[in-house]
Amino acid sequence: MLTLGIVNTYDKIKVLDAHYRAIARAAPICHAFGFSLALFDFPFKMTPDELVEYVADKTTIGESGKFLRLLHEKKKLFVFDLPKKGFQPQLGSVVVTSSKPEERRSVMPEALASDILHNKSFLLLVGLGHKGLPKNLFEMAPYHLDITGNGTSLETCTAIGCIPAYLMGLVHAGEHKGSIQGKPN
Repeated sequence: MLTLGIVNTYDKIKVLDAHYRAIARAAPICHAFGFSLALFDFPFKMTPDELVEYVADKTTIGESGKFLRLLHEKKKLFVFDLPKKGFQPQLGSVVVTSSKPEERRSVMPEALASDILHNKSFLLLVGLGHKGLPKNLFEMAPYHLDITGNGTSLETCTAIGCIPAYLMGLVHAGEHKGSIQGKPN
């Protein structure tokens, strides 16, 4: 299972436009590339059903919640508090996404794609807010990924789109290795 995890670093009490707009933007990306969506530390005190309706009511992004509904119906939408000691193991190995990965934990996108091809599960964490991911998550994660490979910092919603698209492009290329223009040898 592949999961895109968005960690809220904005307001923990008040719901902001940035919260529901990021969710609405992430849902079609997750749907398109086969990812689940996990939300961590968001200020929503509502059930997933209520969250889906709330987001759909607040924005037209993602076809007014169509893709968020699909994720929820397929049981691919999760809402959690930020764990203090470790992430839910069913979500896979934790990968912090950062333009400044620790060298000893740094992993290349190609290595992740290879592991995905071998049915390994990953939770890829993206920070929502100008602070990025909390520093304690860097220690929790066995892997750190700079999707650009050159230290370029990406805005949250750019990263939300780029990371699954790039990884799954590599995965699909690996599945079709040896074919020309999508045709088998």
